[in-house]
Amino acid sequence: MTATRNTSPDVRSTAGVKSAERALDLMEYLAAHRSGATFPQICQDLGFPKSSLHALLGTLVGRGWIHLDEERRRYRIGVRVWETAQSFGYLDNLAGRAEPHLRAARDELDETVQLAVLDGIDNVYIAKVEADHPLRLVSRVGMRLPAYATGLGKVLLAYLDQSDLEARFKGVTMRGFTQHTIATPQQLFERVKEIRARGFGEDDGEYTPGVFCVAVPVRDGTGRVVAAMSCSIPRVRLDEGPAHRDHLVNTLIRHCDAMSRDLGWRGGAA
Repeated sequence: MTATRNTSPDVRSTAGVKSAERALDLMEYLAAHRSGATFPQICQDLGFPKSSLHALLGTLVGRGWIHLDEERRRYRIGVRVWETAQSFGYLDNLAGRAEPHLRAARDELDETVQLAVLDGIDNVYIAKVEADHPLRLVSRVGMRLPAYATGLGKVLLAYLDQSDLEARFKGVTMRGFTQHTIATPQQLFERVKEIRARGFGEDDGEYTPGVFCVAVPVRDGTGRVVAAMSCSIPRVRLDEGPAHRDHLVNTLIRHCDAMSRDLGWRGGAA
């Protein structure tokens, strides 16, 4: 998935932005490599010039954003990332408020239930309660996936202003993860209209083959959609009949309504 970027004609500004982008690319890369990575590995995977990478790593290690294991010569995310993340208490609070509702939905459905928020054109998982079934989903807390390819993500996109939605997908190439993945922004725009009309979204093997997901919005006290809750099951269990899907949807709606009321929402169904 790629997006066009605007660059300034000012050489100094462009250089500054480029350095910032490299720093962010490096942090995101190391966040995805939990066991760390060596200098040659980072250089090869990110394609940075050795001199630039050396200077960048030196700065970030010195500031505590990246940690260097001297013995193994591997770089990984540093403690400053954790410290900074503690100040972003909103999501932590949201996940904590969601926990009893996720567990109640999981216990009632005996299926995996998740909560996610929107970041750009990705949904980021902030809470997850596993079912006892042997199936384990690829998602984990902190993981992000393209919103157009998940039920959670499409629900979160559905409640954006249309102009905002279109702006986010301008110049974006939508990767096809399976034969069912939405292929174009226009197809996505049509799908989210349906979601707004019926109040829930679906993902039928669009990111992971054979996995079906239903998702429902969660609102805060102002009525704004701040998260979405989903239930994911193997497609074979859904084939037990349409009543099974309806049960999933109605159960999620009940628990999302309860969570929305817990967040101060006093309107109609979430």
